[in-house]
Amino acid sequence: MTRPRTIFITGATDGLGRALAHRLAADGATLILHGRDQGRLDRTAEEIQDAHGTARPRTVLADLADLAQVRALAADVRAATDRLEVFVSNAGIGGGEPDGRTRRTSADGHELRFAVNYLAGFLLTLELLPLLRASAPARIVNVASIGQEAIDFDDLMLEHGYSGMRAYCQSKLAQIASGFELAARVPAAEVTVNSLHPATYMPTKMVLREIGHHIDSIEDGVAATYRLVTDPALAGTTGRFFDRTRQAEAHRQAYDPHARAELWQRSLKLLDHPGIA
Repeated sequence: MTRPRTIFITGATDGLGRALAHRLAADGATLILHGRDQGRLDRTAEEIQDAHGTARPRTVLADLADLAQVRALAADVRAATDRLEVFVSNAGIGGGEPDGRTRRTSADGHELRFAVNYLAGFLLTLELLPLLRASAPARIVNVASIGQEAIDFDDLMLEHGYSGMRAYCQSKLAQIASGFELAARVPAAEVTVNSLHPATYMPTKMVLREIGHHIDSIEDGVAATYRLVTDPALAGTTGRFFDRTRQAEAHRQAYDPHARAELWQRSLKLLDHPGIA
C-alpha cells in the first residue's frame, strides 16, 4: 500500500488554497493547512473531514507578515510530520483592497507585499527544504501570477513611486525568480520547484474587493495547481513557469543569472539566514 503524500498548503482557509485542499483530500492526501485565523482554520479542517471522510487535516497558525511567526510556522510543520512531499506556497495579498493601496510595512519593517508574497514563502522554503529533500521525490509549487514587474534593486522596498500593483507584480517576480534559482541549486530527483499563474481574476476575496468581477473560476485555478502537485508526467520538471497548464515565459529578469543571484543574496541578508547546504 502506497503511503498518502503529506502536503502543506499556505493560505488554506479560503479561495484557491481551500479549494485545492478539498481536491487533494478527496485523493486521500495527508494535509497540513496554514492560516492566520484559528477559527477559520478549524472550520476548514472540519469541513474537509466531513466532506471527504478523511482524517482531520492538521492546522498551523501564523501571520506571514511577521518573520518570527514564519520561523515558528516552519518549526510547527517539522514537528507535525516526519515526511513532506509537497509544499504549496499559496498565501499572498493582492495589489489593492482588502490590504490597501498605500505603502505599508511588515512587522519587520519590510514593504508588506514583498514580505508576505515573497519573503515569507522564501523563508519557509529554506526552513522546510531539508525535510522535503529527505522525503524525495518532493515538489515545491509557488502560486505566482502572470502579473510581473522587474525588481528595482536600488529600491527593493519601494520607498519611491509606490503603487500596490507595482509592489504585487515585483513580489510575484521575486517568487518566480527565486524558484528558478532554487531549482538550479537542488537536484530535480530530490525536489522540483515550479511556479504558476493558476488563473486570471478568480472570484477570491482580494479580486472581488478590488476588481469587482471575476474572469476564470476557482476550479480553473485548482485544476492548474493540482496538476503541478500531482501529475506523474511532471516528476522531473523543475525551474519552470506555467500560465495555467501551459508552460510559459516569465518576465525576462527571472532568467538573468546576475539578477537571480542578487535577489538570493539580498533575501538571505534580509532574513539573516545562511542559505542551503
